Amino acid sequence: MRIDRFLSHMNVASRKELKSLFKAGRVRVDGTVVKDAKFKVASATMVYVDDEPVRYQTYFYWLMNKPAGVVSATTDPQKTVLDLLKDADRRDDLFPVGRLDKDTTGLLLLTNNGALSHALLSPKKHVSKVYRATIAGVVTADDQARFEAGLVLGDFKAQPAQLDILNVDIAQQESQITVEIHEGKFHQVKRMFHAVGKEVLTLERIKMGPLELPDDLKRGQYRALTETEVTLLKAN
Repeated sequence: MRIDRFLSHMNVASRKELKSLFKAGRVRVDGTVVKDAKFKVASATMVYVDDEPVRYQTYFYWLMNKPAGVVSATTDPQKTVLDLLKDADRRDDLFPVGRLDKDTTGLLLLTNNGALSHALLSPKKHVSKVYRATIAGVVTADDQARFEAGLVLGDFKAQPAQLDILNVDIAQQESQITVEIHEGKFHQVKRMFHAVGKEVLTLERIKMGPLELPDDLKRGQYRALTETEVTLLKAN
């Protein structure tokens, strides 16, 4: 491909800005200064800009700790998860894999790999999603049994879900729980608890397939997936 397209794809600079880089001799290919934007390179070619290597990458994967108050969308009148990305990491083809409600926090994957996203969200794949939540009310063994049996939520019957009770505060009438589901229907966790007469106060996704929310990743922060994580996702 043309070297200007190569560098543009890697978000090095805009096409207009690249002209200045070429003109100033700041772009090299295998040790040779390149000033022609039409110069052809292969994806495996070593390209340098200001002596910094630029490696071609087709797909991008960001693991974000979504904060409350932002929307899981690519465009919206409200602030979106893509607005949290640094300019150098933004791409027109990035999108969130699935949706977390505006007030839901935690693990969210951003990518431009449509095939992988489809596989992770397909009901046939039964990809696990684990949430940690604070519930208004005392969650009981009966609730656990109903989750395990599969709750009927009006328009569909949820697959069996594993509900674990972490702590119950009788005085405050609140419970701390984790719940593992294998679907991702609209407001599913909230609807499941509503079906057993309880309401979700806070909701955080802590796992999706092989990915876990890192303890050191603060709300609103994100990082690139490791090669190992990408491999595990594709094998999931």
